[in-house]
Amino acid sequence: MKLKNILIVLCALCICTSAMAKPKKQMALQLYSIREVIGSPENYAKNHVEAFLKLASWGYTAVEAASYDQEKGTFYGVSPQQFRADCEAAGLECLSSHATRGLNEEELKNHDFTEALRWWDKAIADHKAAGMSYIVTPGWSTPKTLKEAQTLCDYANAIGKKCRTAGLRYGYHTHSHEYQKAEGKPWVEYMMEHIDADNMFWQMDTYWCVAAQKSPVQYFKKYPGRFTMLHIKDLYELGQSGMQGFDAIYGAAATAGLEDYVVEIEGTDGTIDIMEGVRRCAAYLLQAKFVKKSYRK
Repeated sequence: MKLKNILIVLCALCICTSAMAKPKKQMALQLYSIREVIGSPENYAKNHVEAFLKLASWGYTAVEAASYDQEKGTFYGVSPQQFRADCEAAGLECLSSHATRGLNEEELKNHDFTEALRWWDKAIADHKAAGMSYIVTPGWSTPKTLKEAQTLCDYANAIGKKCRTAGLRYGYHTHSHEYQKAEGKPWVEYMMEHIDADNMFWQMDTYWCVAAQKSPVQYFKKYPGRFTMLHIKDLYELGQSGMQGFDAIYGAAATAGLEDYVVEIEGTDGTIDIMEGVRRCAAYLLQAKFVKKSYRK
């Protein structure tokens, strides 16, 4: 065995041993967080082994992808099967993915999902091949009218039915613009009230909810059971800004219907690199007494 390969094996053993020593909590990382490390196919090929082993050693148990290419049928430049194998080699579950196909102006105007749903047929098959449990739309623009809003809701219901038939669960991720109004009605509330709960859950991004001057817990109470997943995020690393009441958010997990949460960090203040920020997020959650080991039913 070459010296380089021996060093890689030893490094993996050390990292795995370190991971086993940590208290286990089921928590995922949105891989958009480390896009500068693995975001391109070239960087993924070069860096994913070391990056994934580090994530596992810091306590992450799963990942959420953010680089699905439907035309090529790849995640980060590799096949769904290879992406799953790469994750599992580091002890990480291939949990979910942010991927979507929006409607163009003509489709929105004509209430026509024909071509869009063909896109989803292949996307669903690829996500199944990757072993994922969830597909999440990362966001759509706020509709201008309630007619457009209803078309998007009907589209989401159709997507959700396809996902359910295939054994996947479909969700929608919110930023802050979904709290804006379409003809006087908050878009996110219209969505919740016109999309069947069996067809779509809401992956609330807690940071963007607070940034929109809304309360995550109040939304949990208003729409109980609809928040199967959450994006747990702060201004930088978790707990750094004081903006987020994570104790209250996790304390209301049962009301929310939480089963899985995904950590996301969009950047740091420049004093640390992104991987250190990701490590600190995991450390925060591992030591937080208000975070349970698992929320899965």
